[in-house]
Amino acid sequence: MCHFSRRARRHLRHYFFHYDQPEYHGPCDRGDWGGPAMPGHGHHGSESEGQPGFGVRRPLRFLAYKLDLDQKQVAELARILDELKIERAQAEVDDRRARAEFADAILGGAFDASKAGAAGERRVQSAAKLRDALTRALAAIHAVLSPEQRERLAYLIRTGVLAL
Repeated sequence: MCHFSRRARRHLRHYFFHYDQPEYHGPCDRGDWGGPAMPGHGHHGSESEGQPGFGVRRPLRFLAYKLDLDQKQVAELARILDELKIERAQAEVDDRRARAEFADAILGGAFDASKAGAAGERRVQSAAKLRDALTRALAAIHAVLSPEQRERLAYLIRTGVLAL
């Protein structure tokens, strides 16, 4: 959701967006997840701050720009990233539940190993679900991209510009 005034959006569009390209839909399009559009203009990596993501604040816009995606590819990538975003949100919920279970295990007069074990198992299951979701997402992205685009994406991942 965009919270900028019309004047601020025009300013941002002028300096940061490629509005002459056909896939541009304005600063508040469906794939907009907030924050600056291009690297070098704000927040890049999110894992260092505890926020899961593709390592950039706006993964769809960033990938569309870096990989030179067409409109159909952008739409498919939006669907894929949305599904991955849901899985990561569920993993965050599971992590909060596991932390609460660890705290409950320590809270009593005696350490409750069964609660701690359940919390650890919750984390392992959540990590496995997230791994499977990421693998499915990467396979779907692979199918959408051309060989040249795959090469660019691999480079972004390998160099750490894009964190998984």
